[in-house]
Amino acid sequence: MSEESKASLSGQPRPTEDADNGSRTRQRVVAASFIGNFVEWFDYAVYGYLAATISVVFFPEADPQTALLSTFALFAISFLVRPLGGFIWGHIGDRVGRRNALSLSILIMSAATFCIALIPGYATIGLWAPVLLLLVRVVQGFSASGEYAGASAFLVEYAPAHRRGLYAAVVPASTAAGLLLGSLFAAVLTGVLSAEQMTDWGWRLPFLLAAPMGLIGRYIRTKLEDTPAFRELEKEDHAAKAPVKSMFRNHWRQLLQAVGAVLLNAVGFYVILSYMPTYLSEELGMGATESYIATTIALLTYIGFIFATGMLSDRFGRKRVLICASVLFILLTVPAFALLGTGNFLVIVLVQILLGAMLTLNDGTLPSFLAEMFPTKVRYSGFAVSFNLSNALFGGTAPFVATLLIAATGNDLAPAWYLAAAAVISLVAVALSRETSREPLRHE
Repeated sequence: MSEESKASLSGQPRPTEDADNGSRTRQRVVAASFIGNFVEWFDYAVYGYLAATISVVFFPEADPQTALLSTFALFAISFLVRPLGGFIWGHIGDRVGRRNALSLSILIMSAATFCIALIPGYATIGLWAPVLLLLVRVVQGFSASGEYAGASAFLVEYAPAHRRGLYAAVVPASTAAGLLLGSLFAAVLTGVLSAEQMTDWGWRLPFLLAAPMGLIGRYIRTKLEDTPAFRELEKEDHAAKAPVKSMFRNHWRQLLQAVGAVLLNAVGFYVILSYMPTYLSEELGMGATESYIATTIALLTYIGFIFATGMLSDRFGRKRVLICASVLFILLTVPAFALLGTGNFLVIVLVQILLGAMLTLNDGTLPSFLAEMFPTKVRYSGFAVSFNLSNALFGGTAPFVATLLIAATGNDLAPAWYLAAAAVISLVAVALSRETSREPLRHE
């Protein structure tokens, strides 16, 4: 008698039914991870895209460059809380579960972003305006510190072994999609509204979307079970009592390698995808609407490149793809930024597409690479701490450092040299790590 006939007579699910159920579950996991991360990073990115307008609202008495530096300083300060958030979210994710951590983080992010839309400007409440903005940005930073790591661990632990790279690529793809919607909003608002309307009320509109979008993401996540890997740890009572302590004691080498590997992603992501519209409009004199349109076009191609990179990392291994990304940034970043200075719209779009494609080699591979470096019992902690530490030190400060370097040197190519230096450090860190794509996920 066949296995399917036995299953039918015994009332047990057939193998094909199990496979179908598993496939449907993974589809829901992918959808929940995509939508939740999309909402988080749309909320977080809008601030960067509207930085020029926000600087006028909250720092009206400063000259334009000082106001912009102040706005990006608030952007950077909010990242300082991210390592602390990495410890806390890592502990929650490794002790209580990935799903619970992700469901809570999206509520906190959405509420904080919604509050930004309600803060009066400097003209109304004076210094309290930037103070309140800073407080809300810190809450945003705390929430975001658990999102990327948790969604990546969630997907990797649900994915088929030979497709972990592709599944994990959903996280940076959803991040880029959030940035894309933010860029589209900024392009439409600056194109339709006058400068006065943007300053008075227009900049608040995308922040108001946070509440309904966050509730949708929260609802979807609460309908999922936690990952099979985490449930197995719980069943065997092997979950680490103090995951962060265990990570530092037993996996400190991987932690250092991970921090270095993230460096290129941290600087590249915020320079190429978040800071670029401001760089084009404020430093190179391009129209604000045109700069948003160029970034939007580049982001559309970026999402497609991300999934291709995930498949490449499954086929050729994580290290090869990450090393290739670092080498390309070392060789091509400065020439690419030099071409941006031509002012030709088509050239600018093509350069942004090139830079985005180079970044996807890192961004699309990093989630699976980091998740595979650490065992299940400290996976969330290892990923969250390494990712957020590198982003706090180098990612959130990237727009500020880029603006400061240009002001100090008078050289518009300064951000490119900064990005190339980050690529050198990441190259060394990845070269010292081991290949994990062909190995099963470790639990201990």
